[in-house]
Formats: sequence, structure tokens, C-alpha cells
Amino acid sequence: MKIDKESIKKIAHLARLEFDENSAEKMSKDMSQILDWVEQLGEVDTTGVEPLTTMSSEVNVMREDTVGTHMPHESALKNAPKSDSDYFRVPKVLE
Repeated sequence: MKIDKESIKKIAHLARLEFDENSAEKMSKDMSQILDWVEQLGEVDTTGVEPLTTMSSEVNVMREDTVGTHMPHESALKNAPKSDSDYFRVPKVLE
């Protein structure tokens, strides 16, 4: 499948990418090769093959939620660089 420069420009705009004409030509070739490879995958017979939901064969170990002891409020604030009477103080990030 051939990807033209207009498609590359549209994809670049959506992905917020910028590149020059030479890079756009290389990107067009690379993306065309990727799509050709994906088309080849469509030709593979996958009847009877279960779809994967994960690449790992590990199983989650679940446990019951239990209430435990909590750290006292004063202990939690003890090592804070800055604190208020009840809260951690952090630098302002947003104006």
C-alpha cells in the first residue's frame, strides 16, 4: 500500500510531528513497508487460534481486602519538608 505525501502530512499534523521534505519521503517509504507487512499478516490462516489478551502467562494473585492499622496523622506529616496543621505543603504547579 502506497502512502502519499498528503497522508504523511495529515498523520504528522495529528501526531504533532514536524519534519522536512526528505524526512517526509523516507517516512512515506517506511510507512508503506509497514502497511505492506500488515497486509501479509491478513493472508495467514488463523482459524482455530484463540486471540491473545496478554503476552504474559502469569496469573494475578488475588487477596481479600482487610483493614489494617493506619499511620497516625502526626507521624505522616513528621518528615514532610513543609506541612500545615493537617496537610502536606507542595510548590504551586499551576497558576
